[in-house]
Amino acid sequence: MMKRIHIATSSKQYEVVIGNELLHMIDRMIDRICPHVTAVLIITDETVASLYLADVQQALRQTYDRVYTHIIPSGEEAKSFEQFYACHTAALTNRLDRDSLIIALGGGVVGDLAGFVAATYMRGIRFVQVPTTLLAHDSAVGGKTAINHPLGKNMIGAFYQPELVFYDISLLHTLPEQEMRSGFAEIIKHSLIYDRVFFGWLQANVQKLDDLRGDRLQYAIQKGIEIKAAIVAKDEKEHGVRAHLNFGHTLGHALESELGYGVMTHGDAVALGMLFAIFVSEHFYKQPLFYSSFRTLFKHYGFPTSLPSHVSPERLLEKMKQDKKAKDQTVRMVLMKEIGTVCVERIDDEQLLQWLYVFAEEGGGKCDSSDSRGNDCER
Repeated sequence: MMKRIHIATSSKQYEVVIGNELLHMIDRMIDRICPHVTAVLIITDETVASLYLADVQQALRQTYDRVYTHIIPSGEEAKSFEQFYACHTAALTNRLDRDSLIIALGGGVVGDLAGFVAATYMRGIRFVQVPTTLLAHDSAVGGKTAINHPLGKNMIGAFYQPELVFYDISLLHTLPEQEMRSGFAEIIKHSLIYDRVFFGWLQANVQKLDDLRGDRLQYAIQKGIEIKAAIVAKDEKEHGVRAHLNFGHTLGHALESELGYGVMTHGDAVALGMLFAIFVSEHFYKQPLFYSSFRTLFKHYGFPTSLPSHVSPERLLEKMKQDKKAKDQTVRMVLMKEIGTVCVERIDDEQLLQWLYVFAEEGGGKCDSSDSRGNDCER
């Protein structure tokens, strides 16, 4: 059954359409929302192109005469200056104008890159997100577009909302397990920061990743998007509560940058970052959050639960200080007071470094029983 979710921000209102086997109607859906399109440029990656590009082209050509394609390499490293420039070259070569449309066909990398191209080509043209991964349920909604820099992830970009998010969940069946797990991390994140009942539903209904199919998959995606939509509606450009969506991302982004983009999946890095955030939260707020239970749960799903042994806590701290939420070189982390309630807190370098060492040395921060009472672990 097709589901529509309304996204309302200060700059634009649009729909997320979710359903199964929807691809044949993509041209009509876009034409209804984006009239008078002169040309379409599909930006996709090598993996998605081999699977779905021909079907998307065929559907679009039922309505549009000028349908062009630009294919980028697969992987996080494609969110680069070089690929950003190449996409603009493709748009110029195919003579796109201000009434043209860009379609982001792919996962979060494609969506972030293509959205930033749309935001900057001729100072902004329309674009549509067509997610093909579970992870993109998060990145395709909310208007964050960006490319990476060697010194930090998503540091160069713009807030730029799409005209439509067209989410055909039948496109997810080709995803490998690690990519499904990566997207599931963001679904867990949405439940932990906003909805205790949804977190309970996940625990009861998703015992293993294979359970994320059919109606359960659509419901999990729907809930994740609805939570993000509610937060983005309050704070489009991350001046306040939208920062809560970065739960787990302070350490997660630091890990991705330090290891090299693509070495660890975004979801695995965020899952490890969420564990660290829960670990820090117990100490910071001096109250039990049952960290060890979360660690067991995450391990059960296949997420990493300890830092790579070769990663330096000092290097991670420096990367965390380059995070977009940092102010005056002071790390600001999203911490959890209880499931469904989070807050952004400043943490000084010395204390954070100590907690990083404990987290690393004890296989992910697993302490003795005194940990759950909020007492400091010993190094």
